Amino acid sequence: MGGDEVAIPTIFGKFAATVIGDGDAIVLPPESSHVDAEAELAVVIGKPARRVSRERALSFVAGYTCANDVSARDIQYGDGQWFRGKNFATFCPVGPDEPVPVSELGDGSGLRVVQKLNGAVLQDGNTADLIFDVPYLVAFASALFTLEPGDLILTGTPAGVGVFRDPKRLLQPGDTVTIQIDGVGEITNPVIAG
Repeated sequence: MGGDEVAIPTIFGKFAATVIGDGDAIVLPPESSHVDAEAELAVVIGKPARRVSRERALSFVAGYTCANDVSARDIQYGDGQWFRGKNFATFCPVGPDEPVPVSELGDGSGLRVVQKLNGAVLQDGNTADLIFDVPYLVAFASALFTLEPGDLILTGTPAGVGVFRDPKRLLQPGDTVTIQIDGVGEITNPVIAG
């Protein structure tokens, strides 16, 4: 996103009410006029993980799925509290429902990650370019709190999100967002006004 490289991951949580599935609508809240989509690989935790090493991290991962880390940018950047801007209901589309196992995708590196908005490609990146790889993220997060089965770790988004484009391309009612990840699948969600 044009910022300086960071030494540690930025951590924030999302409430369960943010999670929706393929085909469910992303609802634009009236509190924000700058809602953006972010294509991300989601790591699905398979068993409780607390203070696991990077070397053992993948043994705690059930698999991978697609995620869209929807963000109200004006709120996220308005006061620096990412938690508020990322926790409106419907702000975390996830799918397909069945994660692709680690046995098929290993550490999740080398996967193409794409966001299409109304069929036009906005983001086109690769998990080989992640600042922090999956084993590191699992180890880092499990040192802070216990990860439980079903928990998700979203790994970060490639360049091309709408807020940093010129001109900006933020979500509007009637839009359709598709997140595709090679070897994982895709999810598509319509966008509606709240």
